[in-house]
Amino acid sequence: MTVLARSSARPRRRRRRGLRALSTLLIVAGTLLLADAALTLLWQEPVSALYTKLQQGRLEDRLQDLERAPLNPVDRRALDRLSDPRRRLAFAARAFERGLRPGDPIGRLRAADAGIAKVLVQGTDAGALRKGPGHYPATPLPGERGTVGVAGHRTTYGAPFRRLDRLRPGDAIGVSTPYGRFTYEVERSRIVAPTATWVTDRVGYDRLILSACHPLYSAAQRIVVFARLTRATARGTAL
Repeated sequence: MTVLARSSARPRRRRRRGLRALSTLLIVAGTLLLADAALTLLWQEPVSALYTKLQQGRLEDRLQDLERAPLNPVDRRALDRLSDPRRRLAFAARAFERGLRPGDPIGRLRAADAGIAKVLVQGTDAGALRKGPGHYPATPLPGERGTVGVAGHRTTYGAPFRRLDRLRPGDAIGVSTPYGRFTYEVERSRIVAPTATWVTDRVGYDRLILSACHPLYSAAQRIVVFARLTRATARGTAL
């Protein structure tokens, strides 16, 4: 009887230990999920933020390579025949754009008042926006005539545009590319429907728009910041 009792007690103890281990695992998992949700609400989604941080580091290295790369001889000769600074910038922008693929770095986007300091990439598909703010391919690059369009996430993948709503008229936005530096001054912000494609329409002056989902944690609307080009300076390949 004693031997049988001891034999039956062992499986029960093992089951209890297994249940305690499972309970501990579930508590830890639940705590991590709650922490992830709290971080997302208060700041940004941490896992995707780490991914974007790694991607931004790679993009910065690639951008430095592009800044050191010369124009091809044909484009160099064509550029040298242009004397007007605006035409030189526009030509350099078009030459640079021809070599871009989705997800490639374009330049550095900075807006101190909204905490933005990111490498800007080509494209606004899901893959591109996981790397950083993305340039709408259907809009011109800085230096070309028209409205430059840029989109970015507010809660995931580094949340580059989380504080986009903090930008006010008069705030500065800077874009530095391998061929030029561009400064824009915020004019206004608008909340629009996702279908409001008019925000990228060409107007009587060169400008930049930054757009993101609105409100936070929702894609029901878009917040759009409109900024007017105030200064353009050639650098690198445009010199």
